[in-house]
Amino acid sequence: MKTLKSLVLGLALLVTANIVKADEPVIAKLTKSFAVNTYVNTMTLGQIAGLSDVVDHSAKFNILRGKQVLSFSKADMMKFAGENKNVQQNCKTTVTEVESNDDMSIVKVDMNYGTFTRTNYVTIANTGEGWKITNVYSVFK
Repeated sequence: MKTLKSLVLGLALLVTANIVKADEPVIAKLTKSFAVNTYVNTMTLGQIAGLSDVVDHSAKFNILRGKQVLSFSKADMMKFAGENKNVQQNCKTTVTEVESNDDMSIVKVDMNYGTFTRTNYVTIANTGEGWKITNVYSVFK
């Protein structure tokens, strides 16, 4: 009987611990560095895990091609990322923080392919749901 009580108590503790852990908000992981690393891993390694969490629903993605600006939404970006899942880019990537404060940050992500460089200016905002990407502006040199 004592063993049965101990077993039931142990199972109850295990279930309670798992329920408490499951309620941990996603906000806790949405830090600046997590958002930047997720974006860089998606763009360079095709690792799309967590991308939807770090891109704000109203995010805009703009690419300057010559004199034309192409604009895309979060849905367009998610489709692009899915189509390029696990595709590793042959580039050297550097990340530089351009500006940062408690509310927002602008990060420059250079992807050097040897003959040209794609520069992404990534704006990350401290939303009520954690740090999220709100704008990406890409230029090619």
